[in-house]
Amino acid sequence: MKRFPLIKPLLVTAMLFTGTAQAATDARQALAASPVDDIVARYPAMMSQGIRDGLKRSGQLPPMVADTIGNVVSNSFSAADIEQQIITDLQNQLTDGQLEAVQGWYETPVGRKISAAEIAASEPSAWQQIQARAPGLNSKYKGTRKAEMFDRFDRASRATESAVDTTIAVQLGLATAMAAFSSDSENYDQLRQRIEGQRSMLTGVVGQQVYDSYLYTYENIGAQEMDLYLGFLESPAGAAFSKVVTNSIQQAITDPIESVGRQLAQFLSPAPGNSQ
Repeated sequence: MKRFPLIKPLLVTAMLFTGTAQAATDARQALAASPVDDIVARYPAMMSQGIRDGLKRSGQLPPMVADTIGNVVSNSFSAADIEQQIITDLQNQLTDGQLEAVQGWYETPVGRKISAAEIAASEPSAWQQIQARAPGLNSKYKGTRKAEMFDRFDRASRATESAVDTTIAVQLGLATAMAAFSSDSENYDQLRQRIEGQRSMLTGVVGQQVYDSYLYTYENIGAQEMDLYLGFLESPAGAAFSKVVTNSIQQAITDPIESVGRQLAQFLSPAPGNSQ
């Protein structure tokens, strides 16, 4: 079976989700005042499009079948469900003091500027711009303080780590459906081993794409402003907030994968009367 193609929108979105929300004593009010709900609202469509494009590029399935799979994926993920997962986890895992500290930081001028940049970079059209501008931005920022800050940002936000984990989970669920359709099928354990074996390669690819997204998203954020942002992400309140938001989104994304795999297997499996 061919290696399932990388789902690129996951990589961008995983980075943008980290540390992007304002907070309030009540988690629902916090999200209502933050960019997280704006980003989450776009996620099912971005994920569906990414999977659809990946299948078409791989040549594994006819374009019409790839479009149908994309629709199944889109209908299986709910922005409202993802948002509710975040709200529940924030309410359960952060104290009022932590939420208030996060809210205070995001109400600063730098916090507002960071939020605006992250919302703009979450637009579906931004991914093509990130890809197109990556070579130029890599050259522009080579050796600069902003480039040197990336490793610190990646550690604090868990951007690459989270994106790799999520991508592997999605690939496994969809590859299970592909295996059911293929005469060269593998069992679940074999698929898991094969996809997990790609982790090192994925980490390198994803790390570069997260870096490209970082340069694009924060292009107009000065080094001093970025330093303030990283200080917030590394603070007790900021670190707790980022961890909960990232984990909540990853859980909300990966939980439905098994159901998606079953639906796709049913759709892709030949009818009994048509079996050879």
